[in-house]
Amino acid sequence: MTDISPFLKSLLSAPGLTGHESPVAGLIEARWRSLADEVSLSRLGSVHALMRGSAAAPRSSLLISAHMDAIGLMVAGISGEFLRLSALGGIDVRVLPGAPVLVHGRKPLPGIVVQPPARLLPESSADEVIGLEHLLVDVGLTAAQAARQVWVGDLVSFSNEPVELSGETLSGHSIDNRVSVAALTLCLEALQAGVHAWDVWAVAAVQEELTFAGGVTSAFTLRPSLAVVVDTTFGKGPGASGWDAFPIGKGLTLGIGPSIHPFLHAKFRELTERLEIPVAVEPMPTFSGTEADGLQVAAQGVPTMVLSIPIRYMHTPVEVVAIKDIQRAGRLLAEFAAGLEEDFLEKVVWDD
Repeated sequence: MTDISPFLKSLLSAPGLTGHESPVAGLIEARWRSLADEVSLSRLGSVHALMRGSAAAPRSSLLISAHMDAIGLMVAGISGEFLRLSALGGIDVRVLPGAPVLVHGRKPLPGIVVQPPARLLPESSADEVIGLEHLLVDVGLTAAQAARQVWVGDLVSFSNEPVELSGETLSGHSIDNRVSVAALTLCLEALQAGVHAWDVWAVAAVQEELTFAGGVTSAFTLRPSLAVVVDTTFGKGPGASGWDAFPIGKGLTLGIGPSIHPFLHAKFRELTERLEIPVAVEPMPTFSGTEADGLQVAAQGVPTMVLSIPIRYMHTPVEVVAIKDIQRAGRLLAEFAAGLEEDFLEKVVWDD
C-alpha cells in the first residue's frame, strides 16, 4: 500500500469550504484521473471516478462516497479594522481564539481569530466559552483598507498546516472528511491490481456539512445498485471516553441503524473478521449524521452502509487521526468492492 500521507497533507492544506469545494476538488480530480477509467464533475461539483467492472453489461454498480467539503467561517460584518464572523457548518468555537485563518477577499489575506478582553465582554459571557458573535478576525489592515479588500460573504478558512504527531498520527483542519477521500484513493489504487465484476464509482461529494446535496444528487445521477458512505466519527480523548467515542488507531466503526441496510452491515462484519481488521459497531438509532441519511432514499432507494474512521477533536482546526485507520479503511473498501459477485444483488434482502 502506497504512502498516502503526502496526498492527504495536500488535501489538508487546501481550502474547500462547504459549497465552495473547487480548490480541493481539483486536487482530487487530478489524482483520480490516473486511477480510474473516467473522471468527471457533477453539476454541483462532486468528483465522480468510474472503474469499470469485468462483468457483462449491463453491470451492477457500487458507489463509494466520501465528502470533501470542510467546515469554516464567513464574514458577517466589518467593524472598523476587524471582521465579524458567522459559521459555515458546525464549529466547536472553544478552540477558535488564536486560530490562524485565511480570508478569501479581493486577495487572500492571512488573519488571526481574536477575542476582546474579558472586561469588555457582556457580564454573562466573561467567564464562559466566548460565542462566535464576540469573536473577530484581525488581518492587520486599517478600517479603510479592510472595507476595500473584504466584503460581507467572503469565506474564511483555517490555514494551519497539517502536523505529524508521534505514534503515526496526523493533526490538522479538514481531517473530517478528507481522510475518507484518502482512504477511497487507497481503495482505487488497490483495485488496480486485480479484476472486479462490478462497476465502482468513487465520489468526492460536495456540501455534506450542511445539505447532503453532493451525495444525494450523485446517487440520482449514477443510479448505483449499492452504496457505501465513508466518514469520520468521534474518537476517544479528553472528555470523550464514553460508549459513543472510539479509540483512534484501534480500528474502524460499522454503523447500524435505520440508514444502514442490515444485510450490508452483516457482510461488512463478516469481511472484517476474515481480514482481521478491528472494528466496533457504532449505533446510529435515528439519523447517522452522514450522507447515508439522504443517499439511501435517492431515486428508487439505494441499500447503503456507513464506514467511519475515528478522529479526535471533531469540527476543530486541530482534528487528529491515525494513519493506520485510513489504511484499514482503504483496504476494507477495496476488498468489499473486489469481492462483489455478479449475482450479489439478488441476495440482498431486508432481514434484521
